[in-house]
Order: sequence, then C-alpha cells, then structure tokens
Amino acid sequence: MRVFDFDNTIYDGESGVDFFFYYVKKFPIQIAKYIPSFAECVYKYKAGKLSIDEVLTDYAYIPRECCRKFENAEAEIKKFWDTHQKKVKKWITDMMREDDVIVSASPEPLLLEICGRLGIKNVICTGFDIKTGEISQICFRDNKIKMFRDAYGDAVIDEFYTDSMNDKPFMDISKDVYYVTGDKIEKIKENGAYLRQMK
Repeated sequence: MRVFDFDNTIYDGESGVDFFFYYVKKFPIQIAKYIPSFAECVYKYKAGKLSIDEVLTDYAYIPRECCRKFENAEAEIKKFWDTHQKKVKKWITDMMREDDVIVSASPEPLLLEICGRLGIKNVICTGFDIKTGEISQICFRDNKIKMFRDAYGDAVIDEFYTDSMNDKPFMDISKDVYYVTGDKIEKIKENGAYLRQMK
C-alpha cells in the first residue's frame, strides 16, 4: 500500500491556507479580523508546535464563525479549485495508482472536491461540517495513524510520501519513506531503516 500526504506533497502549498485567503480577497471586511489568529495557528503548525487540543480550544472558532457567516461555502470550494487546481503537482498524480491512499489534515469538504476531480477515491482527512464549521476529528500527527488504522486495520504501508516532519509518526510505521520538497523527491527510509538522521 502507498500513502500520500496532500499539502506541499501533492498540492504546491497549503490548500487550507490558500482557501482562507481566497475568502479574504472576496470578503475582506468579514474575514480580516481572523487573520492574526489564523496566521498564528499556521505558524505553530509549520513549526511543529501545534497540538490537537490547541486547535480545538484556541482556533476552532475561526472556521465555525466563518461558516456561519456564509451560506455559499460549497459553491465557493468549487470556484476555489477552478482556479487552484493548477497547483496540483501533475508529476505526483501521474504516478499515483487507484488503490493509493491520501491521509491529510486538510478539511474534508475541501479535499474531497479536488480528489473527486483527480479520480482519487481513498481519502482520510479532517472531519468538518461545512454548514456549521464544526470539527469532528482532526487528521494530524498521531491522529493520522489512528484514523488510518480505523479505516485499514493493520495494512502494511509500503511507501509513504510527505513534505513534513509533522508526519514523523507515520514515517515510523512505514517501510519506505519519500520526502517531497517542491518538485524534488528524496528517499529517506528503506526497508524500515532511515537513510539519514530524522529529528
């Protein structure tokens, strides 16, 4: 089995961040007040300093309040991908097979729309109600493994593709690991052994 992260692995950037700023451009007055807290959350996430509890206690109000402000979120997701699908790395999707799995922290409505367009069927991501903005389950760090195991049991992960050390728990349970940086790919683990020291 092969498993892929999505943001900065298949997609060139953070799709959730891009979608947030897509909304900022369309509705600057309504969204601007959330920018500082959202930026802080993203910074902590990228630095590997964000916990699941923090997301739920300190930042979950942002999508909740934003979704309640706008009733056209599903239509906006489609419009967003109409302009941002070009950021999907074709060289990655060209190598993907029908039975490959994407495991991502991206919210479900955003990810399922683009995966449907790409013909990718096996997706595990953050549970999110687009109408209420409520988060039901966050697909992040150790939770990624739990959600994967809930879906696929003890299936062996032959290859795992990611861009982030936030995925170290997933790297640890995978046979081979490929680290994706932009359009470059590096094999960092082979047959269960890391080829270089990982923090």
